[in-house]
Formats: sequence, structure tokens, C-alpha cells
Amino acid sequence: MIDTSGHHLVYGTLNDFLTGEELTDTDDERNRQELSRMMVEELGYEKEDLEPRCFIETLFSTQFVRSTIELTVSLKELGKKFLIIRYGPGSLVSRERSAIAAARVLEPEYQIPYAVVTNGRDAELLDSATGEVLATGMEAIPSSSRAREMVKELEFRAPAEGKKRESELRILNAFDVEICCRSSNKCT
Repeated sequence: MIDTSGHHLVYGTLNDFLTGEELTDTDDERNRQELSRMMVEELGYEKEDLEPRCFIETLFSTQFVRSTIELTVSLKELGKKFLIIRYGPGSLVSRERSAIAAARVLEPEYQIPYAVVTNGRDAELLDSATGEVLATGMEAIPSSSRAREMVKELEFRAPAEGKKRESELRILNAFDVEICCRSSNKCT
């Protein structure tokens, strides 16, 4: 039976491709799972290179927000995360700034150099230091072999601190707040 009481259709549950964890089966989750599968089966990453569902929690002006990063990507030889992937349906350009903010504050020791925003059909690769769009299309998501070439020239900048960190966290808070059901008890 399909649950239509909220703003997402819920089909039941599914098992996470990377971890085997049982998750709520929605259209968005199916797209996230397909993205994980593509990273491993088509782009050559090991499952261990991918960490799903990292999050950053913020609280500003009584508004608590949990920003989820669908995937973080690292390479064993690098020992650091070099890329985050954020998924959301619809327009990519409206998600660029929050993805950059997440890449700048997720890790306490350094800024993650690259961010990808995707809606499952299109993608943009972003330089998290400059905000520049480096490539577009699903082929913008670097393969494992391409990533190994890219990381040779990476600069892992110092973490954002003080007012700069607070600004990035405020951006996440503002962009990721869910207001679709604020006046309803249907969303959880």
C-alpha cells in the first residue's frame, strides 16, 4: 500500500545499496540509491569510498535544520574526503550555494574541494573554494580514475572558522529548511 499522507509517496522500505540499512522507500530515495549504484557500478568507486547520509545540524533564530549530504567521496590513498554529492529534485542552480557551504564546513580539519549537485538526471561539478561550475551533465561527476588524476592537484584549504563558518552554516540553515508542511503534522 502506498502512503500518501505526507508530501512524499512512501512505497514501504528498501535496503541501502551501500550499507544494507533499511530505509523508507520514496521516489527521492530511489534516485539516491541509483546515484550510489552508478558511483560503484559505472564510475568505479569502491563502496568503502562512499559515505552516505552525512549531516550538518544548525540552529539559527529558533529554526533547527538538519542538512543531509547524500554522499561523501574519498579515496583510500588520499585519506580525505575530496567530494560531496547533494541530491535534490528540480533546479540545480538553486542548490549550488548550499552545496558549497556544506563542502566548506562538513569536515572540521579542512574544506572539501569539490561539490556536486544533482537531480538524478543532470549534475554540476563545483569548485567549493570559488563557487565556479567546473562541468555540467551527469558526466561531470568524476569517475574513480578521473578523481585520482584530479586529487594530484588538490588544495585542501583550512577549515572555515569564526564568522566565515557561521556564515556558511547560516546559508545551510536558510537553504535547507523544509517549510512545505510547517502548518501540518503530516511531515516528520
